[in-house]
Amino acid sequence: MRGREIYNPEEKPVMHASFAQYKKSKGHSINHFYEKLLLLKSRMNTPTGRRLASARDRFMRRYLDQFYAEWDAKS
Repeated sequence: MRGREIYNPEEKPVMHASFAQYKKSKGHSINHFYEKLLLLKSRMNTPTGRRLASARDRFMRRYLDQFYAEWDAKS
């Protein structure tokens, strides 16, 4: 997101109680995966939605694995 850190290992994801709280969050961009994107798979209502979401979830998790590997290489 614009104007945010991409990642801060000191800042853990927050499971917000409401969408309004989530929208007010100023957390780093990687937390967005845990606070919203990786939750979508479990919220799909149709077999097709669940299948598509499952594939996208695998893609995002591979992205995160690669991101962390590159981040750790910089440390």
